[in-house]
Amino acid sequence: MNKIVSLLVVYLFVSAVSSQISTITPSASSIAQTSVADKNNWSTFANPAMLGYLEHPEFGFQFENRYLLNELSSKSAQIGFSSKLICTGISFSHFGYSQYHEMLAGVGFARNFSNKFAMGVQANYFTTYFSASNSYRGTFFPQVGLLVQLSPTFNIGFNASNPFQSTLKTEYVTKRLPSVFSLGTGYSFSPEFIWRTQIDKEVSSNYRFATGFDYQMLEKIKVKVGTYGSDYLIPCLGMGLKTGSFLIDLNCELHPLLGLNTFAAIHYRFRK
Repeated sequence: MNKIVSLLVVYLFVSAVSSQISTITPSASSIAQTSVADKNNWSTFANPAMLGYLEHPEFGFQFENRYLLNELSSKSAQIGFSSKLICTGISFSHFGYSQYHEMLAGVGFARNFSNKFAMGVQANYFTTYFSASNSYRGTFFPQVGLLVQLSPTFNIGFNASNPFQSTLKTEYVTKRLPSVFSLGTGYSFSPEFIWRTQIDKEVSSNYRFATGFDYQMLEKIKVKVGTYGSDYLIPCLGMGLKTGSFLIDLNCELHPLLGLNTFAAIHYRFRK
């Protein structure tokens, strides 16, 4: 069983880069990974500029299960602090199982300039455990983000993760970490109905295209639908629930070959 899981992990590394969904970076709560222009949700490692839109301190935890295998699950946590001058966020993610796992930690800073645009930077540290040598290997890489509010209903976001193409070196192999550049838009037909699009490009891979819709059906319930793809078209469905200071997101994706991805996140926003 461990050999099968290990082979699947290797396959995920190859297929993930081609589809722009790297196991290094956890999924975002935005449907179909259209997070780069989603100023209403700050997700770990998605776009640090979104930190600038925090109005109150926020804590969140998320869990993703890939293809119903516990060995391929991701767990992430984040905490953000808001202030008039600058907002600060701390993020952590863990992927894998005892024989092989990855950890990613980040510290980000962002500022919102009068709601006209927001800028953010983040320092990330990625480390991997190799059971063969019983050792960890790690490296740093930066992340920068920008969101511009072109009109009251339309914004555009940009994110660059690992723009200088950092690598992870071991005794046996040099692993190149994905360098992903993302550009996305968000358009509000109304406060209750939002449409987002996103294009991702990893420097040595194909483009990834994504689109998604959020519809606030009731005061506390939101429905999300979308799709993304590069080699395959992957449908996505989700819902959001707001109760008091808690925000809950449940998303799922159906890969035509590998099966079902499930995602759950819970955020708590402190009130002053």
